[in-house]
Amino acid sequence: MSGSWQDYIDKQLLAGGFISQGAIIGTDGALWAKSDNLNVAQQELVTLATNYANHEYFQANGLTLAGTRYIFLSASDRVIRGKKMKQGIHCIKTEKAIVIGIYDETHCTPQQAANVVERLGEYLMQYGY
Repeated sequence: MSGSWQDYIDKQLLAGGFISQGAIIGTDGALWAKSDNLNVAQQELVTLATNYANHEYFQANGLTLAGTRYIFLSASDRVIRGKKMKQGIHCIKTEKAIVIGIYDETHCTPQQAANVVERLGEYLMQYGY
């Protein structure tokens, strides 16, 4: 594994053009890196991280990031998905991090966005993150 956390945002998450905004946070909600255009509040990250396994929380409250409230779509042990109109959010949890990708359906399909986010998450898991 090489590069800075910001490199993973810029060169892997955003570079393909499918993800418009993104972040990597610790499982405690600490911000590791984010795209320049993502104006996220620390409390939003902590709420996401601390409730990640509590799907009922997101069913009741949605996912809020950068002031946008996404409707909860689905979740598994590692992945959470949400949507607001043509915009979607896809998150994957690794051992030590959560990779967050926000996309616009006018530029990609939800599956294309999921592939980008999950590929980065799987890469981090290979290296113990």
